[in-house]
Amino acid sequence: MSLHRLASGVLLPGFHGTEAPDWLLKRVADGLGGVVLFGRNVVDDAQVTALNAQLRGARADVVIGIDEEGGDVTRLDAGRGSEVPGNHALGAAGDLRLTREVAASMAARLAACGVSLNLAPSADLVLTLEDPVIGVRSFGSDPREAGAHVAAFVEGMQAVGVAACAKHFPGHGASTVDSHAALPVLPRTAAELAGVELVPFRAAVQAGVRSVMTGHLVVPEWGPEPATLNPEAIRVLREDLGFTGAVITDGLDMKAVGGDLAQGSVRALAAGVDALCLGGEPLDDDGLRRLVDAIVAAVESGELPPERLEEAARRTAALGTPPAAVEGHDPDLGLKAARAALGVRGELRLSGPPVVVDLAVEPSIAVGDVPWGLGPYLEELIPGTTVVPPTSAAGIADRAAGRPVVVVTREAHRHAWAREVVTTLANIGLDLVHVETGVPGPDLGATARVDTHGGSRVCLRAAAERIAAATE
Repeated sequence: MSLHRLASGVLLPGFHGTEAPDWLLKRVADGLGGVVLFGRNVVDDAQVTALNAQLRGARADVVIGIDEEGGDVTRLDAGRGSEVPGNHALGAAGDLRLTREVAASMAARLAACGVSLNLAPSADLVLTLEDPVIGVRSFGSDPREAGAHVAAFVEGMQAVGVAACAKHFPGHGASTVDSHAALPVLPRTAAELAGVELVPFRAAVQAGVRSVMTGHLVVPEWGPEPATLNPEAIRVLREDLGFTGAVITDGLDMKAVGGDLAQGSVRALAAGVDALCLGGEPLDDDGLRRLVDAIVAAVESGELPPERLEEAARRTAALGTPPAAVEGHDPDLGLKAARAALGVRGELRLSGPPVVVDLAVEPSIAVGDVPWGLGPYLEELIPGTTVVPPTSAAGIADRAAGRPVVVVTREAHRHAWAREVVTTLANIGLDLVHVETGVPGPDLGATARVDTHGGSRVCLRAAAERIAAATE
């Protein structure tokens, strides 16, 4: 195989559009490793199926990946919110069989669409409430419990034939920096990592996970390079954890990597990574050509051993096996899981139709622009409900005029203005229900508190059902 084809075979770019452009189809036919689909590529399942049929028509074993974590991070349901709860909700439900069933149902849907690789689950832990990017994408804080759910998710996903991907090695949960925007340095020793963060990744490896995604995270004892560019990080993954599958980068165009994209690609391959994810800022044909040429030049100059590139291309190609379409997608399973995840504190009882305020905050880049908010669900289930825009606590109290108030937040503990609105409403003495859709933080004094452990469509629906059932 030519060096150019090998170099092309390790690239997994994103692209614009809901149909495959001609230049991309030619690249696939000429050996491009694969693609990663984003919300910008999705209308509905039928369109994704047709798109993937185009790609597989150019080459049957092309890798087709997607970030379908479920919960807050969804691509297939980016236009309306996920039909399944995310990891934190599944962890809160505490039922490994349910986690496995949800993953298998997701995989059956992905397989029917022609997807061969799902960039999930997040094996990160919740280790600080100030983490800006993982949150409810994690199964929880306890390494062993989270690890058991990671393994169950991997087993459910791969039993259907879709490759799973445990991410973001060595674990993002202790960071207070979003690697989409800057380079996090983990305040952790290698020994701490081995005893905590690496536990869920070890569980994924033992469950047979076919790929692992590196995080753009610096572990000081491993050196100054982020894990994606760090040979010691890959050594730990390969030798200490025993992983033999494909190592995939997080988006190489993220600001945590920085510098020249071509240089970063070569450095990642030299460190031991196999597949290069290039999805955030889509490349055109010229951009891909420049990357391929840079990788080839690195081999020819001796910077990148040819056997390393051959190994990387081989491992990447193994993720392209087309999954067989199978029965097993259950569109009702997610709501069942979301109901099981709900947590209620205090006395949940409304004297009549409420005034609802959704305190929306800017979502992380990973989540993107996915619909969020409880108001529409309560309007449907409780006639007479009034949804009002966010304003001051005094303004909300005036609009309520003695009616009960439902205030909805996404990690209020990380947003001072949202926290102040909730606490002020509670201090006024209103009949107040606080619905938290992120990782549960401190009690802010509401009469009742509902924790959904996620902001997906089914998590919001489950919360609305519970509140409606408690309304006189």
